[in-house]
Amino acid sequence: MEAFKGMVERARAHDGCLDFSISADAVDPERVNLFECWRDQTTLDAWRRVAKGPRGKPRKVAVSLYRTDKAEKPF
Repeated sequence: MEAFKGMVERARAHDGCLDFSISADAVDPERVNLFECWRDQTTLDAWRRVAKGPRGKPRKVAVSLYRTDKAEKPF
């Protein structure tokens, strides 16, 4: 997780980043979870052009893009 600290800090400071986190999985020690929330596609695309993660390649990657036009408190 320490290897991702700089990337998380850069992402959170990047224009349009609403949230960005990388965390270890509570059950699988080989799994890392990445969550990103961006203001819009343009800011996500801008981040992707400059994002640089730690060296090395993950063994398996599963990526999904979820779109929403509204977020509100559940209670």
